[in-house]
Amino acid sequence: MSRVLLIATGGTIASTGGTDGLAPTLTGRELAERVPLLDTLCELDFTQPMNIDSTSMRPSDWTALAGVVADAYDDYDGFVVLHGTDTMAYTAAALSYLIQDSEKPIVLTGSQQPMASPFTDAKLNLYQSVLYACDEGSRDVSVVFGGKVICGTRARKQRTMSFNAFTSMNYPSLAYVRGERVVRPAGPAAAPRTGAAPRVYRSLDERVAVLKLTPGLRASVLGPLAEACDALVLETFGIGGIPAYDDSWREAIFGWVDAGRTVVLTTQVPEEGLDLGVYEVGRPYADKPGILRGDDMTTEALVAKTMWALGQTRDPDEVARLFYRPVNHDRTVR
Repeated sequence: MSRVLLIATGGTIASTGGTDGLAPTLTGRELAERVPLLDTLCELDFTQPMNIDSTSMRPSDWTALAGVVADAYDDYDGFVVLHGTDTMAYTAAALSYLIQDSEKPIVLTGSQQPMASPFTDAKLNLYQSVLYACDEGSRDVSVVFGGKVICGTRARKQRTMSFNAFTSMNYPSLAYVRGERVVRPAGPAAAPRTGAAPRVYRSLDERVAVLKLTPGLRASVLGPLAEACDALVLETFGIGGIPAYDDSWREAIFGWVDAGRTVVLTTQVPEEGLDLGVYEVGRPYADKPGILRGDDMTTEALVAKTMWALGQTRDPDEVARLFYRPVNHDRTVR
């Protein structure tokens, strides 16, 4: 029988009602005890590094979770992280970069309704996540939610209340859970596990922010951000448009990278990605050193990957090399 470590962190799944609203109170063991037949799937162990609303999840918590998995890696066949849904996509992406090429599954799940709710989705999500973690074909970091298995770098919370909360962005779902079976799309079977250890990283640069362009936004907004950030993920218009009514945006962005900081350009359009070579309003930024292209990656993955890359090096060429190296299907190679 497989051994799975359940890592509880809080979130809606663990929440109970109070005078000020829902707050996480239940432990991982208490949650597992409420799921029928869960103990028939595998041998479960429990750890509780934190019990928080995922809104309060920080990069230091990501490295702590990665440390929990890395330190227990040899003792278990899989890992299930119980997590709030609001920042689950960020954590899934961060774990994808902190623990790379894992032959064992690292699964994140949660729920839209608390475990104690009479109409909860928590029981099925937890059961299906453990089932997936026990499957021999499962690998790497993923989100299991609403019967879908989504690559950890491609997940996005698309709905605030519905049970099918998460969508796989610009990449197909890895698998589906149907009853007692993990159903995978037609394709090559996973290679047998070799026992190779994953690549583990323990440092991130937290000084990364996201700025979404809006019509009329002044480029001077970058000035105050420069004091607090080493990198900026800029969500442009369309396929990669940056306002060109004067030279202020180009001067501000070029000045940012010339000062040794990093800019990552992406699009605020959810699907299909960025291409700076299409329009005149994007081309000046295509080949400027220090400007990185997000292509079809999610903003959540771009934030986490930039934090990871800058956490390993400050050499611009090495940052670019790490950034453009595909990890856990995070980008489509063109």
